[in-house]
Amino acid sequence: MRLVKTLTCTVVVVVLCLFILSYLLPGKTVDIRYQSSGSHSTHLEEDLSDSQDKYKHIAYSRKESVVRLLSGADCRCEPDPSLKSLFVRNSPPQLREAFSASEREDVEQRREREYKLFLQRTKSPVDELIVAKANSPLEFPTQGVEVRPMKTILLPGLRLKAPPQELYKVDVKAELGSFDVAAEVAGVKVEGEGGTHLSLSSSQLDNLNRQLQFLTYTNTVFHPNTADTVQFETDGHRAQFTVKIRHPLIPKLYDVKSQSGYNISALVTIATKTFLRYGKLREMIDSVRKYYPEVTIIVADDSDKPEKIQGAFIEHYIMPFRKGWFAGRNLAVSQTKTKYLLWVDDDFIFTGDTKIEKMVDVLERTTLDMVGGSVREVTRFTATYRHQLSVEAGGKEGDCLEIRKGYYHTLEGFPNCVVADAIINFFLARTEKIQEVGFDPHLSRWGHLEFFVDGLGRLHVGSCSDVIVDHASKIKLPWTRTDKSEILYKTFRYPQSSEDGQSLQSRLFFFKNRLRCIKS
Repeated sequence: MRLVKTLTCTVVVVVLCLFILSYLLPGKTVDIRYQSSGSHSTHLEEDLSDSQDKYKHIAYSRKESVVRLLSGADCRCEPDPSLKSLFVRNSPPQLREAFSASEREDVEQRREREYKLFLQRTKSPVDELIVAKANSPLEFPTQGVEVRPMKTILLPGLRLKAPPQELYKVDVKAELGSFDVAAEVAGVKVEGEGGTHLSLSSSQLDNLNRQLQFLTYTNTVFHPNTADTVQFETDGHRAQFTVKIRHPLIPKLYDVKSQSGYNISALVTIATKTFLRYGKLREMIDSVRKYYPEVTIIVADDSDKPEKIQGAFIEHYIMPFRKGWFAGRNLAVSQTKTKYLLWVDDDFIFTGDTKIEKMVDVLERTTLDMVGGSVREVTRFTATYRHQLSVEAGGKEGDCLEIRKGYYHTLEGFPNCVVADAIINFFLARTEKIQEVGFDPHLSRWGHLEFFVDGLGRLHVGSCSDVIVDHASKIKLPWTRTDKSEILYKTFRYPQSSEDGQSLQSRLFFFKNRLRCIKS
């Protein structure tokens, strides 16, 4: 009996360990370094709406393991019941509860109105599913057609494949542009030149297809970034494809003189935000100067009685008192002129392990927008803070944000680096991408995750464990003197009650990000 109990306990422990390892360990190494452009693939989708009626008499059986992977019409805020036996988790809080009962209805109406306006600004016909039906005599481009606003292009890939008949005819229609032909082909009748509806007909199929090679599209309704849906029709058949209408992406290039290795002072600016901690700040600056004497350091400062921070390659910006943590970050980022920005807290200390060159190498050789490092505490514990973020679609009450510890995969060529969605507060980033996302100035004294939620889908984020910065000790020995600035700092940084801060966070997540709850 004792042997059976021992074996049973061993099996349980092994299974639990395997589960935890499968959750924590990366699945694969992925190469996201810069690649030369390859050939574009063509995607053909089945017409699901028609097939539902056509094949509804055919019996089927559900494959539940796959059905569970499909997104439903509404997300759930309850924890996964399969995990209850392994982890103790409380139900995620409903973010709407951050508002009083009397104001919820008005807040929800305003949020829904703003959400609809957001969809109007961001959605276009290119987001809609267009199915290329099988057995259609029409050939057409399914993607990749693009025109500059108010400019003209030849429409590629149009052709008719039809059985012999007396007259062959096709029509093209659009809403935001007009059609014409760049050349006329004998034996082809063209009607509607210069309009949104053009008809071409001929008794000879080859001539008609030759004429289609000269068909032009001109954008006539200005919009800097949208798409037009073109309808391509013949007898009993109709196809649709989109023409992207947009300005070319203007590059933002940084002129860095070539030299062997990376010119860190020309590539990187170090930015920080300080509040009443001038001793910590000066210690951080001194540690930077030991390894990078000519790198520009930008300091945003919202202390009530600012002290002068002087020295070569230092820019000290004074803000209104208690203007805030994220407001200071915005100020520092707005003054960055280099290609990359290294964000550090004012109580970090550079060491021989703080190799900015390694971070620059990752961003120069991959498509990542930012890469974090590790922060080493006085206890020698090293933190990386790597998390995965995902949003489950919800109904009118909002979506659900899920936060999981861990990362997606390692980077090929960088064995100590991985890809995640949220990383620690020590990172090197492309300056224009940080400026694009920005920091919400409502968050005054604390905040971190909120930036990565705002940047989800816009930031490609990585983390490297072999670039390490030290964290100054927070331990205060009883015989050392505590000055007034330290006491004042703790009063603002660590209030007796964090209820107000948590309420503000919930309000922002609820309204700005249209979330219902956060599961972690």
